[in-house]
Amino acid sequence: MNIRLIAAQVLSRVIQDGQSLTAALDSALQAVESSKDRAFIQALCYGVCRTYHRLDFILSQLLDKPLKDQSVKALALVGLYQLKYMRVKPHAAVSETVLAARKKPWAKALINALLRSYLREQEILEQKADNLHSSAISHPDWLIKQIEQDWPQQAPHIFQENNRQPPMALRVNLARISQDQYLQQLSEQGIEAVAVSFCTSAIILDKPVAVDLLPGFADGIISVQDTAAQLAAGLLDVQPGQRVLDVCAAPGGKAAHILETQPQLKELVAVDIEASRMQRVSDTLQRLKLPAKLVVGDAAKPEDWWDGQFFERILLDAPCSALGVIRRHPDIKLLRRAEDIQPLQALQQNILRAIWPLLAPGGIMLYATCSILKQENEQQIEAFLAEYSDAVELPIDAEWGFAGSHGRQIMTGESSMDGFYYARIRKQ
Repeated sequence: MNIRLIAAQVLSRVIQDGQSLTAALDSALQAVESSKDRAFIQALCYGVCRTYHRLDFILSQLLDKPLKDQSVKALALVGLYQLKYMRVKPHAAVSETVLAARKKPWAKALINALLRSYLREQEILEQKADNLHSSAISHPDWLIKQIEQDWPQQAPHIFQENNRQPPMALRVNLARISQDQYLQQLSEQGIEAVAVSFCTSAIILDKPVAVDLLPGFADGIISVQDTAAQLAAGLLDVQPGQRVLDVCAAPGGKAAHILETQPQLKELVAVDIEASRMQRVSDTLQRLKLPAKLVVGDAAKPEDWWDGQFFERILLDAPCSALGVIRRHPDIKLLRRAEDIQPLQALQQNILRAIWPLLAPGGIMLYATCSILKQENEQQIEAFLAEYSDAVELPIDAEWGFAGSHGRQIMTGESSMDGFYYARIRKQ
């Protein structure tokens, strides 16, 4: 088993077939028993995706003509990533990567030549990469243009944060243990962490750890969830006896947090369009021993699943470009296209219009995305408020993020958070 070949195969599924990195890795790693090998494969795949646009440019400078064989290209990228970014001895990186191409003699010779040429010309090649904006910051041109258009001042910081490895954030079940108490438990296990001042359930680990090493994880005391996502439960302001609807609920972290925050709900209904995604919600709630009604259905067609009873609170975690979580899913930079945004915007509008009638008079709907694009966020809410006279925005006064024309935007990396957007709307 050649672990570099496995990494290249995973990357080929992403680059050539458009498969998500998570799905491609989950499939490939099933056959890898060693935890050390699994970690190395993951590091290679995430690293190549994170630095793809830079590595791809450098590879193009080393080639006389583009490589048609995508599997060989992926292997070349794996080799370049090791030489540039990993603590692998150059001779080992070259020899092991060449060995991975043993079934294609021509590829062995080519990869050997490419990687040795990079080592000889590294300084010049890296300077060339720094001189081209897309390779210097390792982002596609369309995304650079969009982010610089929406956030001209913040764009450099956003690009930088997108290319960093994200921190591991935890959500404490405050119904069972306090933030300080759990920090003490972590300290006793030698796990360093800090509390998030503006979110009493959130803790940031200094270094990621396996979940089975977290005290109380199996018992539901703690969950893994980014701080920005943890803000949803507080913004909903759920009260005892209310019915709550969580739309587009997978993987279930926000639903679980709502139930932990307010155990005296009349009912929480979680809706998602795919059975496989709803299974993740079920698994999350089962581990935490939390009750909810799970519905597999299309959020844009509530007539197929709604029972006619109004909800006092609705969380609409809308399908979006996910550009605020690129650091967790760097394959987004390879898979997302400029032409994807308008259809997503239309889908968001359709779901907003379909779900609004389900909200009780006086009730609150929280619109959320993990995007940083204005057209998915504040422009979306502006259009919705203009269309519905019974919709009134409730301002969000908070220590985090900043107020846009509507709602509140969190930029990627702010207080270690993912990029997120929230807007609260009350029905008159």
